[in-house]
Amino acid sequence: MQQEQNTARVMPDVAATVLSETMGALDWVGMDEIHAPIVLSNEQGETSRTPARVAAFVNLRKPEARGIHMSRLYLHVDKALAEPLTPCSIRHMLRDFLESHADLSDRAMVRIAFDHLLRRPALKSDNSGWKSYPLTIVGVLQNGQCDIELHFSVEYSSTCPASAALARQLIQEKFRSDFARGKPLDYDAVVAWLGSEQGICATPHSQRSVAQIRVKLAASFAFPIVELIDVAEGALQTPVQTAVKREDEQEFALLNGSNLMFCEDAARRINTALDRDERVADFWARASHLESLHAHDAVAVTVKGVDGGFRA
Repeated sequence: MQQEQNTARVMPDVAATVLSETMGALDWVGMDEIHAPIVLSNEQGETSRTPARVAAFVNLRKPEARGIHMSRLYLHVDKALAEPLTPCSIRHMLRDFLESHADLSDRAMVRIAFDHLLRRPALKSDNSGWKSYPLTIVGVLQNGQCDIELHFSVEYSSTCPASAALARQLIQEKFRSDFARGKPLDYDAVVAWLGSEQGICATPHSQRSVAQIRVKLAASFAFPIVELIDVAEGALQTPVQTAVKREDEQEFALLNGSNLMFCEDAARRINTALDRDERVADFWARASHLESLHAHDAVAVTVKGVDGGFRA
């Protein structure tokens, strides 16, 4: 009896012992929507934990194999994400994926999606507020080459240049109607007219807009999350705000009036800003203006144009 209790229990492993009825290699096999915290560190060396959704995959190049070892992928993810997330830790995780599937796989992928909260100052007042940016980090290891991408979105306001020109024309016509040609102009009357709804009788349409950006990072750089968000928002000039007092709203109106743009203009601004950033090896960007005039969106897409890189 004692001998039976001490005998190691052998458990069946169907994936390893039973061949698949239909054989064939598979491009990706793994798990999606793994919930786990990630550790992020900033330039000051401070760390924070953020909940994330993780996908872990390898290919299955052995046609007769029934399946992969998903528990191994999960344990490698759990181990890797206990440390601060860096391009180096991503590469090590992917190597662990392949080493644990050496007889089955030669390609590995991980995708980590999370919302990144940043404290953003108001435009004019001394206030600030939290702003959430959806981010995804993707790493792919194949043929000894590890490519790491950073995907993120920024929201901004876009004021239509054509609508602005049409509004200015109506204001000019209203001025001609209210102030007869050839008569002396009363300075105070004109100032009062400019500050009235009667005078400014038309305004251009603006709308919340979204820039979706995918960046392939150059080697030897950490994750420049905040820096690249700042690059995109700096190029667009009209990011949506958090805390807003009247002075902030007025400044925002000024920024919109100074940065009239079609979706084509927005895409070109992003292209110019990312093209000269040494941390960016390749990029894909889509500027979507969620029209207030139309029921459809106005969209422009741009890429860096690297051979074998992102396609529009």
